[in-house]
Amino acid sequence: MQRLQSFKYELMPDGGQQRQMRRFAGACRFVYNKALAMQKENYEAGGKFIGYVPMAKHLTAWRNGSETPWLKDAPTHPLQHALKDLERAYRNFFAKRAAFPRFKKKGQGDSFRYPDPKQIKLDQANSRIFLPKLGWLRYRNSRDVLGAVRNATVSLSGGKWFVSIQTAREVDAPIPQAASAVGIDVGIARFATFSDGAYLAPLNSFKKHEARLRRYRRAMSRKINFSSNWKKAKARVQRIHACIGNARRDYLHKVTHTISQNHAMVCIEDLQVSNMSRSAAGSTEQPGKNVRAKSGLNKAILDQGWFEFRRQLEYKLAWTGGYLVTVPPQHTSRTCPCCGHVSAENRTTQAKFRCVACDYENHADVVGAINVLERGQRLFACGGMARSGHPMKQEPAEATAQLIA
Repeated sequence: MQRLQSFKYELMPDGGQQRQMRRFAGACRFVYNKALAMQKENYEAGGKFIGYVPMAKHLTAWRNGSETPWLKDAPTHPLQHALKDLERAYRNFFAKRAAFPRFKKKGQGDSFRYPDPKQIKLDQANSRIFLPKLGWLRYRNSRDVLGAVRNATVSLSGGKWFVSIQTAREVDAPIPQAASAVGIDVGIARFATFSDGAYLAPLNSFKKHEARLRRYRRAMSRKINFSSNWKKAKARVQRIHACIGNARRDYLHKVTHTISQNHAMVCIEDLQVSNMSRSAAGSTEQPGKNVRAKSGLNKAILDQGWFEFRRQLEYKLAWTGGYLVTVPPQHTSRTCPCCGHVSAENRTTQAKFRCVACDYENHADVVGAINVLERGQRLFACGGMARSGHPMKQEPAEATAQLIA
């Protein structure tokens, strides 16, 4: 089977190469925004969506025109790929997978991609990579690149430039080394609670740096916009955000690696994080209630990285031959795993669960994880939708053994 994998490294460009990369990222951002504006004007005029091929002809006219001759200084393929990114964004919007495409801003997600592997040269022995119109760039070689290079993406994050090299290689079909199944209930007080009773404490990366971030943002707001001191203050804020993101990703990678190595099947809830973290402010005519408390809850939810946790579990389990099963989250913490009784009175507090029908007691998150495992086993074995409130017919360990067998 073919495995696609990306390897990300920090670049060490000189001053000239940094200026060139900023120009290339700005050119790609300009092409993306100009094409998006043209799509909007065409739609308002009653026209149909403009595909990539006719839009690429407009790009040729922009490069050869007198208004934007500086586009010629940027490599052609990254500019073309910016148009493909816009077309993909529209397709995701039409398929209701994402919101309507928005204009890109300078300093937010600056990046450009070289999609042609023939133009990329990788010299791992000397820790350098060749990219068109940039020449040879040195990078911090932390690990070997495995497979044939397919594309390279250059991005700016926290004031540092990075290159992400995507490769493809043939690997043997994975055979799971583990033979156990586990249900996971994610939360805020406990990041992840397992069906066997174990749990992981939350990292709360943003919360740890929130006070320092607030202080630096306040100092930045007192500077004159785009002055030298303002740029220095902005760089400090960016470094804190980079530290928060790096700590969160490192924690999630370590957690998901351990889970994928020790379990053949993982069952989690199909949570809609965007809906759960939606603002409660409302409008001027209909203001929301408990806005301050909901804002704090939203920050705590987003600080956990539940979506990234699920994304990493999905591909890492596929690499180890395991399975990720998502189940409906309704009433997982209100359903008794012994008798199947469903009631809000079963969960008297945030942590305590006691069934009003059979007096079964346990931690509410452990009960949720047990129910998630039971529903996931039914979905995996039968292929049908899990029904909330269905009593467990067997112990999780016995069900796992029968399922693996």
